[in-house]
Amino acid sequence: MAEIIKTYREEVPAMRFIGKKYAGYGNWGEWFANGWFDEIERAMGGVGSILAIWENGGGYVGLEMRGENEFEYFIGMFTPAGTAVPGGFDFIDLPACALGTCWIYGREGGDTHQTGGCRGALERAGMKVRHDERGRVWSFENGLCPRYTTPDEHGNVILDYCYFVE
Repeated sequence: MAEIIKTYREEVPAMRFIGKKYAGYGNWGEWFANGWFDEIERAMGGVGSILAIWENGGGYVGLEMRGENEFEYFIGMFTPAGTAVPGGFDFIDLPACALGTCWIYGREGGDTHQTGGCRGALERAGMKVRHDERGRVWSFENGLCPRYTTPDEHGNVILDYCYFVE
């Protein structure tokens, strides 16, 4: 069973999220099959350009927006602000802000994607989840290398799950 092993707050600079919008979860396989993460990495001049401004940038991201009767899901990556958007991709410009991050430790393939406890863990740590101007909450899975891509000696990985916080 997965568990939250760390919570922390971090400040991030203005960035641009580049990706594709979906009606629901999934569709990760087509990203790898079509080399879309590679396209975004080339557009930003290599993953080092995002790592230079945010040490936890560079992950493959599942970005979610939840409102009263709204849900949006995007797959993509964060890039430096102003990065040129390749054809066929959507983008969201984000101002400098704060993130509340949970490290979820467990088995990849479902266990670590049980993110329901993260919001409460962040609130218990004194963070307040931010609502946008329309009252919606934004959060994301940040699959970082190597902590998410390389299992430890117990076969577990760490998924970063982040909320935008005040």
